[in-house]
Amino acid sequence: MTAPLRANRIDAASDTALSISSVERDTGLSKDVLRVWERRYAFPQPSRDAKGERLYPLDQVERLRTIKRLMDAGHRPGKLLALTDVALANLDKQQASTRSASQLDERVQHIMTLLRANDDVGLRQTLSQLLMKQGLQDFVMQTVAALNREVGEAWIRGDLQIYQEHVFTQMVQSVLRAAINGIAHRQSSPCVLLTTFPNESHGLGLLLVEALLAPEGAQCISLGPETPVQQIAAAAIAYRVDVVALSFSSAYSIKQAHAGLRSLRELLPQHVRIWAGGAMVSRLRVDPNNVTVVSSLSGTLDVLKQWREARAATTDGRSAP
Repeated sequence: MTAPLRANRIDAASDTALSISSVERDTGLSKDVLRVWERRYAFPQPSRDAKGERLYPLDQVERLRTIKRLMDAGHRPGKLLALTDVALANLDKQQASTRSASQLDERVQHIMTLLRANDDVGLRQTLSQLLMKQGLQDFVMQTVAALNREVGEAWIRGDLQIYQEHVFTQMVQSVLRAAINGIAHRQSSPCVLLTTFPNESHGLGLLLVEALLAPEGAQCISLGPETPVQQIAAAAIAYRVDVVALSFSSAYSIKQAHAGLRSLRELLPQHVRIWAGGAMVSRLRVDPNNVTVVSSLSGTLDVLKQWREARAATTDGRSAP
């Protein structure tokens, strides 16, 4: 549901190649995805060091960055990997032109200017003012979601430093957490457990979902990112939750997601629903009776409404949808 935090590019294994861990942090593509693509599409094609560890040439890393950027724009990885370098570059330019033509919201442009100028005081004031003006839910859906996309794309283009991306994420988290903590306690069902699977470190999306649910009175318990499946189930049972909400970034391994969801479903009581959201979920193939796919951030409110309607129907003795 959010752009990844990435490590600095200076942690290369050498001046001409990156280790697989460095590529994962640099591009946002997981190690599992890189290995699957290597087997399935014969790209990337890393060399090996003296210990047999993969080393990725910088030109391949740059191609991976472009592919990730286009994946985030909605293109399928299989089609992108089949393109030549020239065709991939042309598609990337076309996507950038479309993005420029649509023009960013003036508020987003202003915030990006403050971020590039390292004006953390102005950034905090602007975010806080917009939050007060828009209200928490509209602030999340109209401003933070657009900002999150733009920050991720700007970093990939090289327009932002990694420390600036970190400042943005920490600032947004601070502003949102303060707003959530200030909501009057009128909590009702459902009780929602928020987390991600192991190897999914992008946790800002969890906070965005909590910021949408809290004003609706839902009880939210956040475990933060990268919780083992068994521990997710244990926490769900201990807290007697109604829903486990999971976030998946676009680069998360489909195979790992499917395996984790199957295991989690087996460990959870049958009445506990699983909501899966984030950029990757459009590629999920799951039983809708076991997992509810939340295709957009705003869709969180739709599935909340559906859950409450189904619960009310069951309570009234009618058949729930």
